[in-house]
Amino acid sequence: MGPLLWAKNLRLMNSTKEIFRVDSFSMMRGEAVALVGPNGAGKTSLLLALALLVPPTSGTIEFDGNVAAAGNILALRRRMAVVFQESTLLDMTVSSNLLTALRIRNVARGESLARMEKWLEVFGVAHLKGRQARSLSGGEAQRVSLARAFALEPDLLFLDEPFASLDYPTRNSLLDDLGQVIKKMGMTTLFVTHDYTEIPHLAERTAVMFEGRMIKSGSNREILGEDYLERRCRVPWED
Repeated sequence: MGPLLWAKNLRLMNSTKEIFRVDSFSMMRGEAVALVGPNGAGKTSLLLALALLVPPTSGTIEFDGNVAAAGNILALRRRMAVVFQESTLLDMTVSSNLLTALRIRNVARGESLARMEKWLEVFGVAHLKGRQARSLSGGEAQRVSLARAFALEPDLLFLDEPFASLDYPTRNSLLDDLGQVIKKMGMTTLFVTHDYTEIPHLAERTAVMFEGRMIKSGSNREILGEDYLERRCRVPWED
């Protein structure tokens, strides 16, 4: 069986410069990969391209054996989910946020209600389902965002620095909870971060970007070293 996601000769330009150039990047089904690098390395731009939200300047993206093209972009995108650094919840109740997303994906009402209840409970925010999204704290909003993403039952989950705006205790609690869910579900996940201490919680493989290029890729220990759980003072792209 081939990769679930495979990008080849991918390049993104803006009007003045090249944002990234990635010759090849792939993910197997059930694999959790961390994409790391300093600010400005091109991580988020690559994620947006792989999630079919930003068209690359050139190259191909193949998802589950289908080359992404104008005729199938929407159908492929509906098999993915994205959680960003800042909450993208709609200005409605927590439950309505999940049910609206599921309705857009054409999930039947009864199934939508069951998924909504399940995933709000999994992420510890079932008691907030009647609250307005704008009244939530940062940590609560991210938990709801994650519950919404998992309720969609995506084949591929993209996480774009979802903990960056959270305080340290909230971040650690959510990081542990999310890591357990990803492992239990075997969710294929691409996790973008500039904080490599988050990697062991969510991913088993790491790819490193620097100045728009993917310069290293391998297991966490191959990239970060045998003692990567203990190290806090050196970043891997400075090798």
